[in-house]
Amino acid sequence: MLPLAISIGDPSGIGPELIVQAWAQRKALSLPPFYVLGDPALLAARARMLGIDAPLAETAPQGAVAAFGERLPVSVLENRLTDEPGIPSPVNAAGIIEAISKAVKDTMSAHAGAIVTAPIAKKPLYDAGFRFPGHTEFLGHLAEEITGVPALPVMMLAGPELRTVPVTVHQALREVPETLTSAIVVETGKIVAGDLKARFGIAAPRLAIAGLNPHAGEGGAMGQEDMDVIAPAIEMLRALGINAFGPLPADTMFHARARQGYDVALCMYHDQALIPVKTIAFDETINVTLGLPFIRTSPDHGTAFDIAGKAIARPDSLVAAIRLAGSLAKNAG
Repeated sequence: MLPLAISIGDPSGIGPELIVQAWAQRKALSLPPFYVLGDPALLAARARMLGIDAPLAETAPQGAVAAFGERLPVSVLENRLTDEPGIPSPVNAAGIIEAISKAVKDTMSAHAGAIVTAPIAKKPLYDAGFRFPGHTEFLGHLAEEITGVPALPVMMLAGPELRTVPVTVHQALREVPETLTSAIVVETGKIVAGDLKARFGIAAPRLAIAGLNPHAGEGGAMGQEDMDVIAPAIEMLRALGINAFGPLPADTMFHARARQGYDVALCMYHDQALIPVKTIAFDETINVTLGLPFIRTSPDHGTAFDIAGKAIARPDSLVAAIRLAGSLAKNAG
């Protein structure tokens, strides 16, 4: 059994303390073994802050499974991290990026079964010269760098009652209509359907496709994109044998009865996808990246700088991300 690789995320946020809490609950929750790509001194400090007895094992991934039962395995970063909860700094950017990069390399070299990423904040990374919109895009770049094959990473938000996918992700709302094309909708739908089959065991995934405009454009009265871009994309997906339907008015897609009719909702922009899934199950919703040659999950919340270091953050979403990563890795194995 391969361990999961957990990148520490922004050390000024709640990621490190959530990781320590998850390890402390490993036996009670029957969590799969994992190791942390991080800074041992910082993790030890967070354990003391939480009042958790968490002896550390500085180890390579190959020693993580053996250590996991009694000690928290840590793969030590070359770039050390400053321990200032609630105070993000570009000084930590090198270590944050190193943790993500090493997690991908470990997984691609079969030393880890999957990646779980703790939250990062983009502004400190941008200030240090990071040139990717977010985690997801950076993971796609790393995958292409290793394999030589272009990757289109697709963000899926998965909760107990709802899965959603934003077709366009980290961009200003005013730019979405210009970015949205039938080709992007089709490629996203193909990746989602393929991964739901291969990794989630859903034999014939049902894709509900949201409209972009109010009332899905109201026959062109409220915008042409639904008729000219989204509807043709749905026809192309159906021609490929994918059970896609829509475009649907987004305001009637997410109530309990509607959710019974599909396995995933493809939404046209970030908040259209994230608001419903977070509203229904904020603490249990996780981020799963599809379309990559490795498994990646993440808690679907941010760094929460305002509560970092106060011992009040809940590890529910991280625990759910660890559980799902372990399950998907087991399926892949």
